[in-house]
Amino acid sequence: MAQIKSKISSVGHYVPDHVLTNHDLEQMVETNDEWIRTRTGISERRILKDPGKATAFMSTEAGKEALELAGLDPAELDAIIVATVTPDYMFPATSCLVQNRLGARNAFAFDLSAACSGFIYALSTGSMMIESGRYKKVLVIGSDTMSSIIDYTDRTTCIIFGDGAGAVLLETSDDETGIIDFVNHTEGDEECLLYQPAGGSLHPATEDTVKAKQHVIMQDGRAVFKRATEGMADVSVEIMERNNLKADDVAWLVPHQANKRIIDAIARRMELPEEKVMSNIHKFGNTTAATIPLCLYDWKDQLAHGDNIILSAFGGGFTWGSVYLKWSIKS
Repeated sequence: MAQIKSKISSVGHYVPDHVLTNHDLEQMVETNDEWIRTRTGISERRILKDPGKATAFMSTEAGKEALELAGLDPAELDAIIVATVTPDYMFPATSCLVQNRLGARNAFAFDLSAACSGFIYALSTGSMMIESGRYKKVLVIGSDTMSSIIDYTDRTTCIIFGDGAGAVLLETSDDETGIIDFVNHTEGDEECLLYQPAGGSLHPATEDTVKAKQHVIMQDGRAVFKRATEGMADVSVEIMERNNLKADDVAWLVPHQANKRIIDAIARRMELPEEKVMSNIHKFGNTTAATIPLCLYDWKDQLAHGDNIILSAFGGGFTWGSVYLKWSIKS
């Protein structure tokens, strides 16, 4: 009996209308457009300003588009996975809200938290569900409202992050294309080099934690930059070697959009030219779990059936991973 493979059969996205430019940030913190662009590659990012809307809203919109493009009734979904570190609530899970809003009445749903590696983890999890033979259609969403946990007086973090959501529909592959392999790694960040200090069970929200601005992202930028560059480069090469891929065999690299310098370093390590690397960090910034599916959406019309594609990410945790797939959608 042939091994069952999963494939990406559709992609969807959502980004808010409000654009926060580098020039806007110049009015908020001590920084400037040139400094931001040369160090991160970011020119602008999208911010969800609509009151009453958050991660579940963006996830639903991205998922809705993916289902519409696939011509799939939401009731046909078996499962929904939402990768996020900015859920609407601690519980219920954001995915449960999405399931209800989509009308996916036959799907079970759960959230997955792996920071910027969230989509890679969720994609590999959804793929294994399809490969088991028990599930046929799984919606995987990466979505984060990073503006909700940003201190806009901290110039080291507020310049980096934006809001957005991307979704892919996973189905059973009927040819040689689909998700071929994946590698995931974790190394507990006991030093808390990248974390949100308060709001969890260790340090619940109090008047003091709010006053101390402990419910926002804090990081050791240099240490995280070094670990992210090493982790994403290493795991990208690892998955190429596992599958006997040379640089000429790879049609596209889809790296997590953390920093343009990191993206360039990974491409050099993989010996890939710039024209084979997807990058939209200049217009969206780092949307955490949403960066990779947003790239897939932006490039969907340029991808050819059978293209070898490497996805790679590194995130808080520390978490990192890579997926090798052959593009399944025919143009």
